[in-house]
Amino acid sequence: MRTRLHLKPGQKGTKQLPAQYGDRLVCMRYRYDAQRKKRVKTVELIVAECAWEPPAPRFADDVIVAVRVGLSEREMQQRVKQATGKWNRRRQVWELRYDQVVGLTLQARIVAEHASNHSYHG
Repeated sequence: MRTRLHLKPGQKGTKQLPAQYGDRLVCMRYRYDAQRKKRVKTVELIVAECAWEPPAPRFADDVIVAVRVGLSEREMQQRVKQATGKWNRRRQVWELRYDQVVGLTLQARIVAEHASNHSYHG
């Protein structure tokens, strides 16, 4: 099934749903099943809510971390450069501030053995 339309409460097409589900309603979707030739209306509801404390970040925002970006990932390399990333030829990694890594959603590519509060080591 493919989702083609994603609506928030109050948008056209959702008028009856807030009356039925109240503040528990998060969104409504139209999903299409080409094999069965059916359109299905689904809703996302809040069923439980509790306090939650997000985990502390791995590094402070200004810490320089090493990140692996593949040699063929030219577009990602450009994005890292635009975020003030520097190439470390010796280690074959990009080095940039942790807050920039988060902004580019590259946390999973951090090379664990290197983090520094100092400037780049090009």
